[in-house]
Amino acid sequence: MGQARTLRISTIPASCPFLDTVVQNWLDRVGVEADAGGRGGGDSGMILVPGRRVARSLMEAFLRVLDGRPALLPAIVALGDVEQQSLFPMRVDEAVPPAVGPVFRLAILARLILAAPFFTTVSGRDGGTIDRVWPLAQALAELMDDAERNGVDLHEALPKAVADDFAGHWQKTLEFLRIVTEAWPAILREEERSNIMARQVALIEAQARLWADMPPDYPLWAVGFVDGSAGVATALEAVAALPQGMVVFQGLDRDMEDELWDQLPPTHPQALFHEFLSRAGVDRMDVALWGEPLRPERETLFRHVMLPEAGISRWGQPVGDVRPSGISLLPAADSQQEAQAIALILRDVASQPGRSGALVTPDRGLADRVRAELLRFGIHADDSAGEPLVRTPTAVFLRLIAQAVTGRFSPVALLSVLKHPLSALGMSPGRARASARLLERRLLRGPAPQPGLDGLRRALGALQEAQWTDNGAQADAPDSPESLEPFLDRVEGAFRPLLDLGAEARVPELLAALLETAEALAAVADEGNGTDQSRPGSRLWMGEDGGALSRHFVELMSHTGDLPPQPLNVLDGLLTASMAGRTLTGLRGYQGGVELAHPRISIYGVLEARLLAFDTVILGGLNEGIWPPAAESGPWMSRPMRQRVGLPSPERRIGAQAHDFVAAALSSEHVILSSAQRREGAPSVPARWLMRLSAFLEGRQIMLPVHPALGWQVRLDMPDGEAKPVSPPEPRPPLALRPRRLSITQLDTLKLDPYAIYARHVLGLKALSPLEEGAEHADYGRIVHTALERMIREHPGTWPLHASRILHRHFDDALDEALVNPALSSWWRPRLHRIADWVLEQESWRHVGRLPCHSHTEISLNYTLRDLPGGDFHITGRADRIDLWEEPGRDPRGRILDYKTGTPPSSRDVVEGWASQLVLEAALLAEGAFEGLPAAETETLTYWKLSGGETPGDEMVIPSSRAKVTLGELVGPALEQLRTLLMDYDNSSRPYRSQPWAGREARYSDYTQLARVAEWRLAGDDKE
Repeated sequence: MGQARTLRISTIPASCPFLDTVVQNWLDRVGVEADAGGRGGGDSGMILVPGRRVARSLMEAFLRVLDGRPALLPAIVALGDVEQQSLFPMRVDEAVPPAVGPVFRLAILARLILAAPFFTTVSGRDGGTIDRVWPLAQALAELMDDAERNGVDLHEALPKAVADDFAGHWQKTLEFLRIVTEAWPAILREEERSNIMARQVALIEAQARLWADMPPDYPLWAVGFVDGSAGVATALEAVAALPQGMVVFQGLDRDMEDELWDQLPPTHPQALFHEFLSRAGVDRMDVALWGEPLRPERETLFRHVMLPEAGISRWGQPVGDVRPSGISLLPAADSQQEAQAIALILRDVASQPGRSGALVTPDRGLADRVRAELLRFGIHADDSAGEPLVRTPTAVFLRLIAQAVTGRFSPVALLSVLKHPLSALGMSPGRARASARLLERRLLRGPAPQPGLDGLRRALGALQEAQWTDNGAQADAPDSPESLEPFLDRVEGAFRPLLDLGAEARVPELLAALLETAEALAAVADEGNGTDQSRPGSRLWMGEDGGALSRHFVELMSHTGDLPPQPLNVLDGLLTASMAGRTLTGLRGYQGGVELAHPRISIYGVLEARLLAFDTVILGGLNEGIWPPAAESGPWMSRPMRQRVGLPSPERRIGAQAHDFVAAALSSEHVILSSAQRREGAPSVPARWLMRLSAFLEGRQIMLPVHPALGWQVRLDMPDGEAKPVSPPEPRPPLALRPRRLSITQLDTLKLDPYAIYARHVLGLKALSPLEEGAEHADYGRIVHTALERMIREHPGTWPLHASRILHRHFDDALDEALVNPALSSWWRPRLHRIADWVLEQESWRHVGRLPCHSHTEISLNYTLRDLPGGDFHITGRADRIDLWEEPGRDPRGRILDYKTGTPPSSRDVVEGWASQLVLEAALLAEGAFEGLPAAETETLTYWKLSGGETPGDEMVIPSSRAKVTLGELVGPALEQLRTLLMDYDNSSRPYRSQPWAGREARYSDYTQLARVAEWRLAGDDKE
């Protein structure tokens, strides 16, 4: 490549707008003014750039600098695009085999991994599963690309990778890596193909040789390269040696002392420049400087801040002007505050005409948060990373389908599919969603049905036996629901392709069944004639995302036929893994349209932002492990192994990102350095560069200012003017709207939480049961009550000798009829049998022969309080059990017993009137208010706590022996106290307050959020 003096290399100060300076120098040195005989393309010259984003930005820089003047622009070529388009005037790839497709490569590597004895041993399963193997195949592909990018022959280097003193598992890993040294190269030879990166490097190096042998007769520049890996470095040397060639770097430090330059660590921003110049044999001082720094004090600052460790001692020496003008910090408390503050900064920039702003970060989570926060202000930021293919609507729909089948149609998984915008099931989308909502209300709310579609049908059968109606809509109502049974038929028919698969199937068959199911679910009714003649699910493949996804599935199904059969549950993992890294750029139609992207507000990754300059730039995610990234050696090699085979150290990547950090901090007028003290809920460490900058400035008694955006963020959701706490609700409905009928359990609610009575009976609001509700909150108590009710109804007096067998059978039958999850049923059954044994002990008195006692269960209560200001008031309810003693010549006496599978109220709460159900039942029993029972005096009130745990049951008598009141003193005034309470609420000025008694909140309430209890309780403004 010649001597150093023959290589033409220049550098532009990092604080200068790099691309504009390149354009100005091109115009000054080459000139592209148009004339009558001028031609474009290669005749006007060529500029090589690292990537497409830089190519587009360089074109914009030409337009900006030319400012409307006519000119023949040079060809602007992204060096990494040699495979996608004809970039050079002469093709040089005849001797280089075509590159293998990325999906083909991963599929073959996955097959080789599945067949590897080492993997079979480690995985513990003969063959493993494709969803686990695909990421390993991706890691192998990255290892090969890394080696080819750096000119390392793994076939020769890997046998030397493991020294004798290395751990034994590294030797096993080396055996496994024969996949990339023996098996995979043999497949490439058989297919007459080459690796993707190998072909790219070969084409670049072949083009470099062609330039050396036949120098072009037009100017050829290479600008903005930092990472001079094997092929790129060869091309840069060839360009620099051309008569009209030039290599232009950004921010090469020509002023660093030679002593420090010669011992740069790989993490230093200048390390990659040092690597290339050493390879090319170029002295740093022979590199020409184009332009003067626009911000010399900032360049001096960062030069000293980023000194290698050997130069840290120079921090104490005078260094000239290092004022950090234009730089501020954004030390956020967490990622959410960081995102909101950054969005506010960008919004402020957008409000200033002509000003540009950008967030530069490698943290995609932060970028997504900022993009979402900007939408709050109507700003659609141009995100260079685009959107991951796996998160597009169709991809999400397909993954939800796979999850629903794998999850055996659990309520959440099934509704996620049925409520997706793409789901129509051969109907109109509106009718399909209405039917899904009906299915949700009737079958899927509350305890989950048994798994599978059969479980749904059994639940529907139980619902119909209970004489519920489907409330199916008229056929001519397009947005009304279909009745449940036909709707379940549609659902089952759509999922049939996946359900008909065996325990395992070939991957193309799995994917084909998934697509057939998705198209059936997405099919819509023929709107022309209103029938259910469905169109194919073409909606899945519309738009840019649909096209990309369809191409991905074609490749995936074409290349995975040789993989061993896989279980159905691999689908979701396979889709996620195979789409990893694939993105769609730009804003698509459903996001608002490309035309809405803000022209001056952008979000960039670190690589995409390289060489760009803005009026304001936020360098976000400056935390260790994010920016800079963690220096990981990868899953296949340790650091010593990488060193032995000739691969670069992991710190080399940190050096490249350090250069990008410094360049971004120098090239923009206003720079905000952003970090978060906590990320994803865990403490986070600021980036080492921030720590260095702060330490260097503190030594000079200089403090970086904190950007005011943190203050803006705090005030973002604060109300205008003085913040006033919300007051507790005090609804006062007119007397005509106030309830005149309550159950006996709701009377306690009227004391503890009147607002719940108002919401339920005046507003008519009833809370929906949660999806997949914990069954212990509903079914367990129902099972216990059902079993005991059946036993008492069969044997209200004396129990037979085989009562134990009968009671245990009733508990088993009640459990089986509940249709709970089989695993839950197995857990509950022994607990229920322990309850049965405890009850048998408590009821041992029933075996003594004919008894004067008669037990009644589930007795209805209906009583009317008359002469209230608002009219008659009806009390309803049902008693778990009442035992009556009828002796000749005496009035009936009784015992009221209540079953609790949870915690019963305390004796103190009953005595004080907060839990008055049993006391009122006793008072109403004396009034003869229970259906079919005579008036009777109550001798005992009893709670049975039936948990089935270590203590299966416990009996609590009301009032307790420690109480200072007798049962008669509790029961006697109970009805008058109730009358007083109801008269109080017959006053239209009496409000229905929410939880008015401090320390006496209702145990469960469906209306706490509606009443905004958490808000007004913080204000401490309770009025009672």
